Amino acid sequence: MYSDSLDSQVRADTMLNDLAAAQMLTMKQMAKVIHRMQKLVGCGVFHVQSIWLFTRSDLKTIVVPQSAFGIINAIASSSDWSEVLGRVPLVIFWVWINLLPFAIDNQRQAEAILEDRHNKPWRTMPSKRMTEQQAKTLMLFLYPVALFTSLWLGGTRQCLALMVLGYGYNDLNLADWSWVSRNIINAFGFCCFASGALEVTMEFSLSFSGEEDQTVVRWLAMIGGIVFSTVQTQDMADQVGDRLRGRKSMPLALGDGPARWITAVPMVGWSIICPWFWGVGVVVHVAVACLGLFIAYRTLTWRSIEADRRTFQLWNMWMACLYSLPLLSASER
Repeated sequence: MYSDSLDSQVRADTMLNDLAAAQMLTMKQMAKVIHRMQKLVGCGVFHVQSIWLFTRSDLKTIVVPQSAFGIINAIASSSDWSEVLGRVPLVIFWVWINLLPFAIDNQRQAEAILEDRHNKPWRTMPSKRMTEQQAKTLMLFLYPVALFTSLWLGGTRQCLALMVLGYGYNDLNLADWSWVSRNIINAFGFCCFASGALEVTMEFSLSFSGEEDQTVVRWLAMIGGIVFSTVQTQDMADQVGDRLRGRKSMPLALGDGPARWITAVPMVGWSIICPWFWGVGVVVHVAVACLGLFIAYRTLTWRSIEADRRTFQLWNMWMACLYSLPLLSASER
């Protein structure tokens, strides 16, 4: 009987030991799983941030203004604001996904990496968050994604045009060859993003035949003219990096002083012409003209790198004000 009790005690101790060992093993396995999940999340966050950095500096130039162009013009010609506003996330996504592969292609080039080491060292490539081959693979994957997105949401013609413009800008080096070709591509690019955003917002393609579409065409032509004649505002602060890569931007090709005058004069002119085109009231007209005059004055007088960066930010705000003119005009009728 004593032997049976002893055997039972031994078996109980063994079971307890096995249970404790199993619990320890389970805890170790859980710790490993948690550690792997942490690494996976950290890796995902790292790569998402790397992708985000490709377009960070273009949010104020492309994503927000061009999305706003489509949304504002759609609201100005629509009686159902709620339907238009409901598509805002899709419009922003369309602009961003079409911009992303272009930005990657632009920043993965050796000359661009050299320039960004001086102008924007936080970007993905100069900060060595991604190799050139990885960036190229990602770009080749994202161009079809942008096309399928456009086939789904709209703006397919603009998407294809942006691919062609991106090839000329980045791979044929037309942006470095001459400030004229650089500004022309920028002008067409702005028009593609703006009109594509408008088509996504309105859920149909522009026919360019009706009176309303003709107004949009003329307005897009004016936007192209504005960009062609004033977009070099962004090049004023980047002259060091542009010189290193051999880019013939306007301030480097024509000289800093002449480039500033060539930029300031049309900026004042467009600030008067655009409000007149939309027939806005005197208050709006004067406000836009004063803003354009102030930025032109700043372009001519404040010439440090930091001041030029601030001036470019104000240029983007000026463009946003011009984009709002159709809505302001519609509200005054």
